[in-house]
Amino acid sequence: MNKDEKIKILRDLIKINSVNGHEAKVTKYLVKLLEDKNIKVHADYFDEDSANLIANIGVGNGPVLCFEGHQDTVAIGDERKWKHKPFEAEVVGDNIYGRGAADMKSGLAAAVIAMIELNEDLEKIPGRIRLVATSGEEFGAKGAYRLADSDVLDDVSAMVVGEPTGGKIIHAHSGSLNYRIKSFGKSVHSSIPERGTNAIIGLNYFINAERKIFENSPVDSILGKFKHSITTIKGGSQVNIIPDYAELYGNIRPTMVLSNQKVKDMLAKVIRNLNEEHKLKLELEIVHDFFPMSTSSENTFVKQVLKAAKENFGSKAQLGIINGATDASVYVQKYPTLPVVVLGPNTWEIAHQANEMTSIKSYINTIETYKKIARSFF
Repeated sequence: MNKDEKIKILRDLIKINSVNGHEAKVTKYLVKLLEDKNIKVHADYFDEDSANLIANIGVGNGPVLCFEGHQDTVAIGDERKWKHKPFEAEVVGDNIYGRGAADMKSGLAAAVIAMIELNEDLEKIPGRIRLVATSGEEFGAKGAYRLADSDVLDDVSAMVVGEPTGGKIIHAHSGSLNYRIKSFGKSVHSSIPERGTNAIIGLNYFINAERKIFENSPVDSILGKFKHSITTIKGGSQVNIIPDYAELYGNIRPTMVLSNQKVKDMLAKVIRNLNEEHKLKLELEIVHDFFPMSTSSENTFVKQVLKAAKENFGSKAQLGIINGATDASVYVQKYPTLPVVVLGPNTWEIAHQANEMTSIKSYINTIETYKKIARSFF
């Protein structure tokens, strides 16, 4: 493909509004594109408007290299904050603007184009290259869990996740555990509070305890300091009524040294203790439970990816870590020894923002890097 064709594919994808749960139009676009290029592709439709896509090139029973990405985006938020319309894929200089431009339609398009060009080169690949495009990554990773419940990834030897990294090679990232604390009380008029039980007070006990739960958490040798936050809280419906229900949500970033299960056990213990000591009615609910991912910097695949990235991104191509989860958080639960790296255009900081963008140079460099990774791998 020439450069204009590659840019058009990315712009086409950005123009499709595929906010979480509405990815099927992206899937249908990619199916047609890949089938027109004589690539075998399968779409697995589920829910009302979601689908996973799986495509393969190559021959034989050799190793399988997987390029993985998601088709959904977050919502656009307040459109008044957008200087460039979120679904027009406007090109200004070297930048393409729009929701999903960075996270992660540029990485997804780069993987698709790399597959097409490797296939068109008629190179004899002693194995297979597999493209996996999921739905629902931005909230719950429903598509990734659906894949993990199947055998689609059972033969994968190594994986590249195309999230935005600006050419940096992420070989480890934290998990992400979202939880809810529900507090139950007894509602009465605020003139007689002693006859009721204020559910908000129950949450206050937890908030004070949460500060101390992880005080002496071990520092992970790769992922660093443990991260935890209380992020939303709500309770009460009227100023003169003692609330009988309140809730809060928190987010925790588990590491390899302080695992998801350890975190859940620590939270559950605190809830039990608070309920017993203060006669509270608190309940813990785990909402999302994504695992950390870590592949050694000395892994052969990581070194191959680093070399390939340096040829296209220069000094920007360095090994690194992030405190953010990806679809790989789901896969490593089933395939704990699978070598995984995260590598794509631009950076995480741009993702989910108004006027989200990707640079054309970074996008083109990613395509070439993916092709180089494939050739090195085989």
